[in-house]
Amino acid sequence: MSLPQALPPHERPRERLLRHGPASLRDAELLALALRTGTRGHTAIDMGSQLLQRYGGLRGLFAASPQELMSHPGLGAAKAGSLAAILELARRAAEEQLMRQQTLSEPGSVKHYFRTALTHRAIEHCLALYLDNQLNLIASGELARGTLAQASVYPREVVREALRHHAAALILAHNHPSGTAQPSQADRDFSRRMKQALALVDIRLVDHLIVAGDTVVSMAELGLL
Repeated sequence: MSLPQALPPHERPRERLLRHGPASLRDAELLALALRTGTRGHTAIDMGSQLLQRYGGLRGLFAASPQELMSHPGLGAAKAGSLAAILELARRAAEEQLMRQQTLSEPGSVKHYFRTALTHRAIEHCLALYLDNQLNLIASGELARGTLAQASVYPREVVREALRHHAAALILAHNHPSGTAQPSQADRDFSRRMKQALALVDIRLVDHLIVAGDTVVSMAELGLL
């Protein structure tokens, strides 16, 4: 097997990124920088391209667990860990942005956070943002994860977590891994039960968002809360 031919220095992803910025690189090239090295006969860019093809793009790739990634030839614990770290850093950066805002009454950044946290998930997850009276972020957390069909979240558990964080308001979100972002009747019923349960302890349900792919739908904006 012949060795892969090295790119000229000016064409290498790292040098191009430093000269022109990360937006100038293809997905496979950005992955190559995270992977750092390839395998015998394949460059890191080749490996990035193979991973994108195997998982159907970035969303599928980041939905894979580190253990699943390690089944790919040449992708050991270090490389799988690097990919998982990239996703977690993106999620933390989005959360940090929320923490710095004066208020979360503006839905744009909230949608960005939940898109980052949920768009790649292969099964349903339900997340919560716990807010104070001024709608400043106190904490975030996962309430449940389920099957492809549903994630079971019980109102008493949501109320307990909200009280534990001394929250005055709450924003919920969950993903539809294999469907559209439009709220189902089950989503509407779930929101109604949550709103009623939280109201009993004087906590406001500000919004319930649904993520499907790159689309995020706010039930508050649709007038469904």
